[in-house]
Amino acid sequence: MDLHSLQPSEGSKHRRIRVGRGRASGKGKTAGRGHKGQMSRAGATHKPLFEGGQMPLVRKLPKRGFTNFNRKEILPVNLDALAAFEEGSEVTIELLIEKGLVNGRFDGVKILGNGSVDKKLVVKANAFSASAKEKIEAAGGSCEIV
Repeated sequence: MDLHSLQPSEGSKHRRIRVGRGRASGKGKTAGRGHKGQMSRAGATHKPLFEGGQMPLVRKLPKRGFTNFNRKEILPVNLDALAAFEEGSEVTIELLIEKGLVNGRFDGVKILGNGSVDKKLVVKANAFSASAKEKIEAAGGSCEIV
């Protein structure tokens, strides 16, 4: 394959529709805008949620609850997920991200006691549930709060 033989795949390129260029084009005269009304005029726009003057749905629905913008997003990781690590390894938040056990935006990681751990691990996280801490230490490992 050479650069001069490259071509776009079949059907990927379309001709631009030239509106308002006579009746034979199929989009002549009103150029697909119809007759009269706001959207037929030049420079016509609507606000994103405008519903023709009717009370918009967004304003009809009640506001409920409260959103705390300062909240901390703490992701849970269960003990059975820590089976992915080798005996005696140090489990950090960076390693959890690398293994795909946590992802996205978050402010911390909490280890929960669901499942069991049979390996000696040094686990470093932002928080531990009481049962998780108990099970990790029973297996000979340790818990460190970062």
